[in-house]
Amino acid sequence: MGKIIFYEDKNFTGHHFECSNDCEDLLHKLARCSSIKVQNGCFMVYEKPNYTGNQYYLRRGEYPDFHHWTGVNDPVSSCRYITMEPSCFNMRFYGRIEFGGQMMDLMDDCPSVMDRFHTNDIFSCNVKEGNWLFYEHPNYHGRMYLIRPGEYTRFSEWGGRSARVGSIKRIMEITMGKIIFYEDRNFQGHSHECVSDCADLHTYFNRCNSIRVESGCFMVYERPNYMGNQYYLSRGDYSDNQRAIGIGDCVRSCRMIPQYKGSYRLRLYENFDMSGQMHELDDDCPNLQDKLNMSDFNSSNVVDGHWLLYEQPNYKGRVHYLRPGEYRRYSDWGGVSPRVGSIRRIEDLN
Repeated sequence: MGKIIFYEDKNFTGHHFECSNDCEDLLHKLARCSSIKVQNGCFMVYEKPNYTGNQYYLRRGEYPDFHHWTGVNDPVSSCRYITMEPSCFNMRFYGRIEFGGQMMDLMDDCPSVMDRFHTNDIFSCNVKEGNWLFYEHPNYHGRMYLIRPGEYTRFSEWGGRSARVGSIKRIMEITMGKIIFYEDRNFQGHSHECVSDCADLHTYFNRCNSIRVESGCFMVYERPNYMGNQYYLSRGDYSDNQRAIGIGDCVRSCRMIPQYKGSYRLRLYENFDMSGQMHELDDDCPNLQDKLNMSDFNSSNVVDGHWLLYEQPNYKGRVHYLRPGEYRRYSDWGGVSPRVGSIRRIEDLN
């Protein structure tokens, strides 16, 4: 079973309530909810009782200020545990209510429903296998909705305000990573453990001079909200950040890179907004200039897999992490210029 803890105040303080399954009305347990810890499993939390209102997907991790994380002031009034049974994924959706109109099948993630199916209106659906998330906008942005196995004769049955669906993602069981930040070198001083993304580590420590990655792979960032210079860390000990990875004591956010086993496909474009000359890659490339006769790329579309972009050839210089999705300009992946010298797939290295 899963385990989620709701706290009345920020930073996991005040009265709290633990839950390991569905709860249709949290207001009987807490006056309010300002921070959340998901210690095991994945949950959907809802703005209103009885699993209604705006929905938010939470996987294992810490959310010290829930409203800052969501960007809204919605309350949390109910929650639903998402079972992670090993299974295939199979969904069928329709262009009209009650399974009428054009029928479309889906068995994998879809970052843009419009690009793949030439429509983004889904009026009804039949989920045969797996748990899914519907997003209001492409690339997994906007309001989200949990879609569990079963029949939905109209969009209101999954909580949608309209038939518009921009993207669809499978909810898959992910082997979690674990990273430990230490204030002093050689793993001394105050420490903080993290098993998921964290947009602002400054709430846990003032400085970081050594890091231990016990499992998984992470990107660490010099600024909050995954901004500034990025550094890729695989499993291992980094007893002195400055000497081992070239970063000072300012580590302000981190992102866990999920383990991925599948195909890799990435498209690089000459101009902004995925326009101009396009090159597609499905493997590592130590020198883009030699292979493609160009090294300036202003936008990208990561179709499959997780990648690292390097500023210089042979995997040197500044590095940038690209997850599946569209990057309409180089600043979207954190680049300070369109120059890309080499590119590498992030494979299961553990």
